[in-house]
Amino acid sequence: MTARAAALALLSISVAGLAAGCGGSSDSTSSSSAGASTSNAASTSGASSVNLNLVAYSTPKKAFDALTAAFAQTPGGKGVSFSESFGASGSQSRAVDTGQPADVVEFSTTPDMTRLVKDGIVAKSWDANQFNGFSSDSVVVFVVRKGNPKHITGWDDLVKPGVDVITPNPSTSGSARWNILAGYGAQLKEGKTPAQALAYLNTLLTKNVSVQDSSASAALQTFVGGKGDVLLDYESDALSAVKAGDAVQIVYPAQTILIQTPIAVTTKSSHATQAQAFVNWQWSTAGQTIWAQKGYRPVLASVASKFASKFPTPPQLFTISYLGGWTKVDDTLFAPSTGSVTKIEQAAGVPTAS
Repeated sequence: MTARAAALALLSISVAGLAAGCGGSSDSTSSSSAGASTSNAASTSGASSVNLNLVAYSTPKKAFDALTAAFAQTPGGKGVSFSESFGASGSQSRAVDTGQPADVVEFSTTPDMTRLVKDGIVAKSWDANQFNGFSSDSVVVFVVRKGNPKHITGWDDLVKPGVDVITPNPSTSGSARWNILAGYGAQLKEGKTPAQALAYLNTLLTKNVSVQDSSASAALQTFVGGKGDVLLDYESDALSAVKAGDAVQIVYPAQTILIQTPIAVTTKSSHATQAQAFVNWQWSTAGQTIWAQKGYRPVLASVASKFASKFPTPPQLFTISYLGGWTKVDDTLFAPSTGSVTKIEQAAGVPTAS
């Protein structure tokens, strides 16, 4: 391992550990899932008769706080309270797979849901609806310093000498996988071969990425704390940072990927009726409006049209199907021992244990 690789690995471990110790983006107590945070969103309709365990990836905490509060005011949500757990998508999925209680789960990537389907924790029909099981959409964007001092406009700018890029670790973070796929697919959109696209990722991850936190929320904290020139992130995270008054701005690359986040009720739920009522409600006009207000692209067309001006469409936007689908992507890029990206990370000395 080179001195740079050793330093990168040490920095990645230390920053990820710090983020986990701080409870991610919330100031609630740590849950049994490594790096996750928990909080209670209580019903305001009086004494709760049903408590639902909501387990999700790190980013949409504020959205779910608003969604659960609004649901509690509906007839279907009367007497329902929520215990919420947020953390890196892969870690959250594995936690539920090994026994963490969950009535409703939402992850960053479909493979994190598929893991639970394979083990019978989520029904095979979880995506059999008009929304294909996705709660909301997003895109991968660049978050840069106010004024964009490094003049970042496209993917080629990220691999220039002296450009410091922040992105999470793909072994734990769904956001990181979306970021990597966005960069990989962008190269293909530019007419490059898969080998050339992989070479681009190798340069990006080994020469320009300096910190790989465990989750998108932790990576955002690192960036707004002053580290890095560019953060690869969810559009929703970027919009939240701008709204919070952080000295950052958003750059939409011409080529990027559509992020689709799955939501489902577990088969282990003792309150499946109430859990499904909540999932169905978040697809309603009221629920989708809250998603949009919190920076997420609605999947309900009628709501999406009302917020179209808030969410620009990059000219070469593509989906996971453009890259062959999640099964192919996981096997070729992210497989624990044989994935091309995994090998790049290991060679750079970055931790790849999930």
